Amino acid sequence: MLQLTPSQSLHHPLSSPPPPQIFPFSPFLQSCKTQHDVKRAHALSLRTGAFDHPSIASRLLALYADPKINSLSYARSVFDLIRHPDLISWNILIKCYVENQRSHDAICLFHELVHEFTPDSFTLPSVIKGCARLNAVSEGKQIHGLVVKAGFSLDKFVQSSLVSMYSRCGEIGYARKVFDQMGERDLVLWNCLIDGYARCGEVELALQLFNEMPERDYFSWTCLVDGFAKCGRLDIARDVFDRMPSRNLVSWNAMINGCMKSGDFEMAYRLFNEMPTKDIITWNSMISGYEFNGQFMEALKLFLVMLKEGLVPNHTTFVGALSAVSGLAVLSKGKWVHSLMVKHGIESEGVLGTSLIDMYSKCGSVDSALTVFRMISKKKLGHWTAVIVGLGMHGKAEHALEIFSEMCRTGLQPHAITFLGVLNACSHAGLVELGRHYFKMMTNDYGIEPTIEHYGCLVDILCRAGNLEEAKDIIEGMPMRPNKLIWMNLLSGSRNFGNINIGEYAARCLIEVAPETSGCYVVLSNIYAAAGKWDKVSSVREMMKKRGIRKEPGCSYIEHKGMLHEFNVGDKSHPQAKEIYSKMAEMREKLKSAGHVPDTSQVLLCLEDEKEKEAELENHSERLAIAFGLINVDSGTPIRIIKNLRVCNDCHSITKLLSDIYNREIIVRDNSRFHHFKNGLCSCKDFW
Repeated sequence: MLQLTPSQSLHHPLSSPPPPQIFPFSPFLQSCKTQHDVKRAHALSLRTGAFDHPSIASRLLALYADPKINSLSYARSVFDLIRHPDLISWNILIKCYVENQRSHDAICLFHELVHEFTPDSFTLPSVIKGCARLNAVSEGKQIHGLVVKAGFSLDKFVQSSLVSMYSRCGEIGYARKVFDQMGERDLVLWNCLIDGYARCGEVELALQLFNEMPERDYFSWTCLVDGFAKCGRLDIARDVFDRMPSRNLVSWNAMINGCMKSGDFEMAYRLFNEMPTKDIITWNSMISGYEFNGQFMEALKLFLVMLKEGLVPNHTTFVGALSAVSGLAVLSKGKWVHSLMVKHGIESEGVLGTSLIDMYSKCGSVDSALTVFRMISKKKLGHWTAVIVGLGMHGKAEHALEIFSEMCRTGLQPHAITFLGVLNACSHAGLVELGRHYFKMMTNDYGIEPTIEHYGCLVDILCRAGNLEEAKDIIEGMPMRPNKLIWMNLLSGSRNFGNINIGEYAARCLIEVAPETSGCYVVLSNIYAAAGKWDKVSSVREMMKKRGIRKEPGCSYIEHKGMLHEFNVGDKSHPQAKEIYSKMAEMREKLKSAGHVPDTSQVLLCLEDEKEKEAELENHSERLAIAFGLINVDSGTPIRIIKNLRVCNDCHSITKLLSDIYNREIIVRDNSRFHHFKNGLCSCKDFW
């Protein structure tokens, strides 16, 4: 029997084919139920010459395109062999392309069709649907013009597809115009316009249309709930939800998702517990919602409950779980989630690959992130960007820039986020000239307009290197208003280089933009304290007191045997507090023997006694975490610490010494980067 493959060229024999055997084929084709049956009929039609009859070829094409078989490649091979395909054949193939998520190819095929035929009421809805899926509103408008020209302006199905296309593409004004011109409107059409209004945030108009509807179904109510919830109008969303005649799973999920996006995770949890039934979308909404709201531990707890209830996680579940792990920076949890992915046969491609790279980077294991990256067979831009960002975060700027060059050699075009990773890498390594070079490359070579985040990176690069005047000039020349992060970079740079004038200027501007930023007052106090201007330190502290602003207390976390141990400044609440403070006393003596002299310049208290200032430093949270790690973490295993604030100069110095004294690798993630301490050195090369 003749075997066919989609890529195989099927040639008609040079000799005249035998007369088409039409009648035997009719019942044979009608009996075809599977792709195997159709391929047998296809092969026989070629052998007997029956394929040359238009009705046989068209029927084969229709069978291959049928949703039950849905073999686009075979459908296309049949279409290409039809000498003069009719409009029906063109319509079948265009629809097949759209249904197989190949809308771009469908539109290209449509452009060929219009040179042969005038499209009909079957062609136009399919190709308009393709435009909607691609968000190709420009092409959609051109086809709308053809609709008018060809006389289909009053066709119900064509008009419905136009309303749907304009709604999905955000052109709600055009959608409403088409809707208003229609004489007969069914429920699907009303729902389509309501959904369009909700998607565009025009929830009041959606509600008005909802009230005008002659009838409603689940989708009508759910669109309204979803629209108001996504806009943060939870009170109205809940009112509509409560008034629903009956609720389906979609409406419950819409309400939960809206609550999470509005930050009301407590209401979302109450709804979750009230639900009569839950599906994977429900669980995913809760897990990703907790992660979105910074409730990382709750997200992982719920993920564990879901597994215990026997549900099988999908790609979206794992993305949410990995993002939660990234927020906690708990490597053991990340490895566990990764092992579950492997167990369920889920490959590290696409968004999941990016999430894994990001997770390992944020958990301090950049080598594991690189391993994941190298194992991805079809690397997308997101994978390259994630690994560049991760390497930069760990101070491995040279490697990050090598990866960037490698990516460019593959022909991939970097986007704005890729350049953020590159500029951050330059910032963390003090590569000022390269930072300027890549900033210019982004605009000159790739036509990417710098965003406020890109300017923030450039300012950070200059400030870390002490080029404060240049940074100030760039800020003042920016095409947009500087945000608090940019002013904070200038203020921090002023502290590092003892520039009181620029520091005061940055602080004034920062207070204008975001007066609630506690770090502003703290850093300004640092500047004054380092200069011995204690009267000004007192003034800043008094200002904070009047405005009700409190300095964020230092807090460090360390993982041990699957548990996170939290330490605050001067904390004595831990069950091992006695052992920890004993170890800290030992650390103090060893540091003194190694010649360490505490840097008390940034202690924000006017204390005459240096011993009191040193005691202030010794209470910093990361020192407690290091002592805990030295007691509990096995030798040869890195001590991993997460800190909520920037590491201070003295803690940075003593951690370098402790890594050498105890021959331990200590990895600290502060609020801006990673520090890898080993053999008395730090990966940041004292530039952070």
